[in-house]
Amino acid sequence: MKAEIIGVGTELLLGQIANTNAQYLSGELAEIGVHVYYHTVVGDNPIRLSEAIKHAETRADLLIFTGGLGPTKDDLTKEIIADHLKREMVTDDNAWKQIQDYFMRTGRYMTANNEKQAHVIKEAKVLPNDHGMAPGMFVKEGSHFYMLLPGPPHEMKPMFRNYGRQAIIDQLEKVECIESRVLRFFNIGEAEIAEKLSDIIDAQTNPTVAPLAGDGEVTVRLTARSDSRENAISLLDEIEKPIQEKAGEYFYGYGDTSLMAELLRVLEDRELTITAAESLTGGLFQSEMTSVVGVSTMLLGGIVCYSNEAKIKLCNVKPETLEKHGAVSEQCAIELAENVRKSLDADIGISFTGAAGPDSLEGHPAGTVWIGMSFKDEGSKAVLVKMAGTRNGNRRRSVKMGCYYLLKELDKK
Repeated sequence: MKAEIIGVGTELLLGQIANTNAQYLSGELAEIGVHVYYHTVVGDNPIRLSEAIKHAETRADLLIFTGGLGPTKDDLTKEIIADHLKREMVTDDNAWKQIQDYFMRTGRYMTANNEKQAHVIKEAKVLPNDHGMAPGMFVKEGSHFYMLLPGPPHEMKPMFRNYGRQAIIDQLEKVECIESRVLRFFNIGEAEIAEKLSDIIDAQTNPTVAPLAGDGEVTVRLTARSDSRENAISLLDEIEKPIQEKAGEYFYGYGDTSLMAELLRVLEDRELTITAAESLTGGLFQSEMTSVVGVSTMLLGGIVCYSNEAKIKLCNVKPETLEKHGAVSEQCAIELAENVRKSLDADIGISFTGAAGPDSLEGHPAGTVWIGMSFKDEGSKAVLVKMAGTRNGNRRRSVKMGCYYLLKELDKK
């Protein structure tokens, strides 16, 4: 079965709200083997909506509409579809009673147009709305299926999950099992990883392999189809092995994890403590770390040492180090990491110093960053990172780089 998701609402086209409904439905449909090939958004206009329906019918078996089921005049989805299918609109007694009960229970005034929300297409399977007023619908006409869902996500998601999903499954001759796995990579670009995996990508059939860049990282989504979950997972395992062989040095985790989450997981598992001295990042590393529940067992504290004076007074960086090498230097990064670790008797100290931008600093171009790392009883080191982004982009990427290099160092131990 091929599907097209049609979001109805001028507010979507104006950018007033994001079309998260389409993203949610695509994921749900993929799990039951329904192929979504198109997302369409159309405003509250009867002519354009009619054209969108006709066009979608030429390329999809299942048309899923979100939005336009409310009480106002511009809520016209079901009326346009009913007219297109040459069917009457009728009142659904259960939905109408639910609406009346709501207004009686809340003591609110019910206007005449609220009954419009109880109108459904004749002979449609009605999908109850447990979190709102307007019911959804599932209609079969010829070789096509039409599903109408409300626009608000808090109404649409439970309606689809509880009623719509099964209505579609009942029409499928065979329900495939689809499993996905997301591999996360850092410090490698999308083009580079695509080149490393080119033979795998070119030969893909099932599972599929899809690299995607985003926020300084690259994810590779693997999707397998099979007659059982066990077989699908086995296919994913088989395709992941050569991917790890070719790009495993940049791999750091699965799914919705992050570099910070992975770092905290390792610190917790090994019962290690950490502290930080932050210059150009201005506390961003610690801010991201403290956004995670339970971090107090790992993060002892830290220092924001933006100026050279703060580096000297708060982190005991030697004045001669700054005079000879400058703040943007390996020597300064190491002293910061060592001294902040010793001051709180932590297992690990990390530091960030450099030129965030947009201007150069001490003759170093924007994006020049030194990350210092100090480990109790195991010495210290610093790595040089060169970036080409905006000021805040460089700061965010510095934090990710700090997590990445710490993970690499901890992996060796």
